[in-house]
Amino acid sequence: MPLHYLMTLALGIDPGLATTGYGLVRLTPRGELVAVKFGVILTPKEESAPARLEMLHKQLRKILKANPPDTAGVEKLFFSRNVSTAISVGQARGVVLLALQQGGVSVSEYTPNEVKQAVAGYGSADKRQVQDMVRALLGLDEIPKPDDAADALAIAICHLNTKRY
Repeated sequence: MPLHYLMTLALGIDPGLATTGYGLVRLTPRGELVAVKFGVILTPKEESAPARLEMLHKQLRKILKANPPDTAGVEKLFFSRNVSTAISVGQARGVVLLALQQGGVSVSEYTPNEVKQAVAGYGSADKRQVQDMVRALLGLDEIPKPDDAADALAIAICHLNTKRY
């Protein structure tokens, strides 16, 4: 297998209108997972939804330009009892998918249970179990903060494990 397949940089995205988590994870030639960069994109709630979506798009494009990933995983929208929250998350997902498409990045989508299964080995794992596994798998001293960034790293790990790069 060519070396470039063993040096894959995956971007995980946990989309949201107020907070979008992102995490870049590199798979080394020895099969180790390394956190390259992670954080959140925040949009101010006093701004209109269109303005916030534009901010999200611009910030994500900056991240893609600074650290071009080979591939990406995005969390799928799951049913929410709060319809307005589901709609705003869906809008944010659309912006994320558009930015990735514009950046030429291949995308796969994962449900929360698929991420939990791939990272913690149990599809019903709780948030703390997943965060502890993210910390352990990436060799970090602490659980990544904030939670949205830890979730995005979990999505990137899920993507790398699922696609078997």
